[in-house]
Amino acid sequence: MHLLMETIILPWAVPIGTESYEIVEIHDRVSLTTGEGAEPVFVLNINGVDQSFDLSPDVPLLWALRDVAHLTGTKFGCGMALCGACTVHVDDVGVRSCVLPISGLVGKKITTIEGVADSTLGRAVQTAWLSNEVVQCGYCQSGQIMSAVALLKTVDSPSDADIDNAMSGNICRCGTYSRIRDAIKEAASSTQGKVE
Repeated sequence: MHLLMETIILPWAVPIGTESYEIVEIHDRVSLTTGEGAEPVFVLNINGVDQSFDLSPDVPLLWALRDVAHLTGTKFGCGMALCGACTVHVDDVGVRSCVLPISGLVGKKITTIEGVADSTLGRAVQTAWLSNEVVQCGYCQSGQIMSAVALLKTVDSPSDADIDNAMSGNICRCGTYSRIRDAIKEAASSTQGKVE
């Protein structure tokens, strides 16, 4: 099994002891794989479906989602858990998938942007995002939405300070922060007493 990663990822993605790894240049991308038969199989529950990953234990969840499961809504932004573009939910908590090794996720419930609308709260946040015209370039929006849903799972009626605190790890290069705040308040208001 080959896991394709952008070249920029290699300095932190290649595990210590790389002598057992093969790095092959393919145009501007690379393939990272262990020797045949050396990779364990990890079964991860993603959006309610169990999926098997025959990957190295330290492969970040982001790359398993994007390159193996073909769930490309979760974005690569920084590779260091600083920008929030890769936010997903693990057991209903927002986490940065770019630094989270798949080996620690067996038995946990993973939700991506592709599955967040399966909940009343996820649908409400996505609807509020559209009605407030939050999106400009859109690159950070899946991470923003996942963080907003995680916030609203813990705080029914968030204040501006609650929103700023919960969303502070998500960077929007287009600067739509006021619309993000408005959308979160609208979603909170529309789901009062209706969240499962």
